Amino acid sequence: MSKKILIMGLPGAGKTTLAKALVPRLSAVHLNADEIRANIHKDLGFELPDRIEHARRLGWLCDEIVKSGAYVIADFVCPTADTRAVFGEAFIVWVDRIKTSRFEDTNRMFEPPTRFNICVTPEGTPEYWAEQVASAIQPVFVPKRPTALVVGRYQPFHPGHQALIEESLRRVGQVCIAVRDTTGMDEKNPYSFEYVRARIEEALRGHTGKFVVVPLPNITAVFYGRDVGYIVEKIELRDELTSITATDLRRRLRNEE
Repeated sequence: MSKKILIMGLPGAGKTTLAKALVPRLSAVHLNADEIRANIHKDLGFELPDRIEHARRLGWLCDEIVKSGAYVIADFVCPTADTRAVFGEAFIVWVDRIKTSRFEDTNRMFEPPTRFNICVTPEGTPEYWAEQVASAIQPVFVPKRPTALVVGRYQPFHPGHQALIEESLRRVGQVCIAVRDTTGMDEKNPYSFEYVRARIEEALRGHTGKFVVVPLPNITAVFYGRDVGYIVEKIELRDELTSITATDLRRRLRNEE
């Protein structure tokens, strides 16, 4: 799901109000087009070529913020197909709560989008719509949905583990990552559950809402009876991933040659 969010619509439709309600739900950066115009894009007017350039610059700025891993919300009219095209790929929220604005030139120019992810109608509060958008962008882990179980020590969590979990996500949809409690047992297990969980959550932040990390006793054997109702399967990964060793990573993290 894109972390670049465009909240668009006619002036006065409620774009900024919705953006401000959404920001804390996603810990997002908020870029308001009027503020950008007043402080950065002072050279641009409101004719179509300038609006296209305004959208292009704002889209580029959003892309740079997304590179840091943050969500970014741009709230502005973005009135035509051309302005939306140069803004770039984004999760589009169309605030369709009014049919005309106080600006006749914008009314004449405005082209309702043919592609959007959510259409905000006059019914419902900004808080309601912010919750709808947040739920669509950042799913919530639902324990009763089909879930894969992946068990490991993750001392430390590395790209091989990540690939295994992402393949499990592709197959099942959500994953329970169970961390065996082996902390401090020997030199191969130096990291606490909290450290391991933080590393996992950072590596998988693009899948937020599709996994949960839980502590597990030091499970050393798995037994099951007949008709258990779930699959036990080994997932084969590429050689370059299976060759990664936690021992080498621990050595590098301790800054040892």
